[in-house]
Amino acid sequence: MQINGAGGPPGTVLLLAAAPAGKGRFADASGVIPMLAAVPPAAWAGTTTATLIELADPVDPQAVLTHLRGAAAAEGPLTVVIAGQLQLDRKQRAVHLALARTTPSTVRYTALPWAWLVQELRQRRPGTVTTLYVDLVADADVWQLLGEGQPLALPGGTRVYGVIAPPPPRRRNAQPHYMQAVAQILRAGQRSGPAELHREALRCAEVAEAALVLDAGPAPVNPLVPPGNPAPAAPEVSAVPAPVSPPPAQQAISPVHVPSGAMVPVDDDPHERIAALSKAGRHREAADLAAAAERRAVQTYGETTFAAVHWVEVRAFLALVAQDPRLSCQLWLQAAEARLDVLQQTPTAQDVETAVDGAHHQWMQLRDPVAARALAPQLLALRSRVPGRRRTATESIQKILDRLDSLPGA
Repeated sequence: MQINGAGGPPGTVLLLAAAPAGKGRFADASGVIPMLAAVPPAAWAGTTTATLIELADPVDPQAVLTHLRGAAAAEGPLTVVIAGQLQLDRKQRAVHLALARTTPSTVRYTALPWAWLVQELRQRRPGTVTTLYVDLVADADVWQLLGEGQPLALPGGTRVYGVIAPPPPRRRNAQPHYMQAVAQILRAGQRSGPAELHREALRCAEVAEAALVLDAGPAPVNPLVPPGNPAPAAPEVSAVPAPVSPPPAQQAISPVHVPSGAMVPVDDDPHERIAALSKAGRHREAADLAAAAERRAVQTYGETTFAAVHWVEVRAFLALVAQDPRLSCQLWLQAAEARLDVLQQTPTAQDVETAVDGAHHQWMQLRDPVAARALAPQLLALRSRVPGRRRTATESIQKILDRLDSLPGA
């Protein structure tokens, strides 16, 4: 990403993560919001300053449209980041982005028509930079349409990157691994262009083999279609597997004795090898390599350093990918306490909030009541110090504990 000069207009970033509540959910979209929001808005926008608009599990498509329209009207660069699930209105055969209250029978009224998104972005002022990142899961009907060669419309004049995954197995929720990888890369301090960021995320993420990969530069806007008419045909989404060969070699970066916002070059950085092992499903090897890197950081810089805590967080993320929520929660808790009590960071620091949010999210994934009760006191103590963006987080933990205590044999 190119950083605009001081005189350039500020950027705008719209983060939208949504999926239905209850049985209609098949994409774990809201769980990625803490990671996305932890990325500095300017890093998303590629500008010196940027305004962030965050929509987590919205319920009203008209309200989403209002926010989208306001963001699209901004003069500076616009970055739209969407995680969620696509569902089909079977009567009108129109693709929608599901929202919190969407059900298969109410798609037309409770979901956001994809055409609205296309139309708003297509009508942006000529010459403005617009980038769209998506991590979407299609329902069976939408996936069939895409398989039959009917392309998903993309907004002209917009750089579009991301993945559309097939519907997951029954009673399973698809994880937004692509978007998690994008957030991790940006939080690590890398500031490459959108295309390079997209390729690196594909290389690091566990993208389903059958997933459709979106990699489109700014498509031309059709000047023959006046505003208000249906969006023009856009570049087709083809079934392109995620690349297996790495991008051109780049200088590795990693935090040493400074916060993650300030980066310094490091020789023989193991991040790429760890990411490759994790992507290949060799989770134990990836974790062992990260643990070895943590030991080296402790020996070289000391235990009470940002470098050491960084590797704890890497291990926490690897445990998340390996679907070990107990270990991931424990490591995020360890990192959060170290940042607060050892490194003396403030409760409002982004890295502190990210660690606590990560611990909270992984605690919510626990299916073992014993493990949940064991980790709850530590999580509650941290949540009282770091409430984050959700001021009701402590109450939500306590409600779950109350339900666990009411179970037979508790």
